[in-house]
Amino acid sequence: MIKAIKKLFLKKEVIFLIGVAVIFLLLHSTPNTALRTKVFFMGYPKAALTSAIIDDVYHNEVDKDKFAELNAKAYTLTKPPIETATQGELRNYLVRRFVFLYFAEYYGEG
Repeated sequence: MIKAIKKLFLKKEVIFLIGVAVIFLLLHSTPNTALRTKVFFMGYPKAALTSAIIDDVYHNEVDKDKFAELNAKAYTLTKPPIETATQGELRNYLVRRFVFLYFAEYYGEG
């Protein structure tokens, strides 16, 4: 009886871990989803779901060599969230590619 319970618990644990891994892979499978995931977890779900994402032409041109080394590209939110502490727009993000996954980070205005 105990072995059956342990097997069932282990099976549920494995299914849960596989589910978490699949969700992680889906949320980081494209630059857009990685960026939306980042903004969502920064605490701006409305902006993450409603803002359009466009290429940041200026930063991609100015920092072309740096971005090539980082395997990255800059993107801009058209309706960026406003940071409450500074009232600044969180508009520009850098999305890096690692193998087949993408990870976003806030890039700032500079």
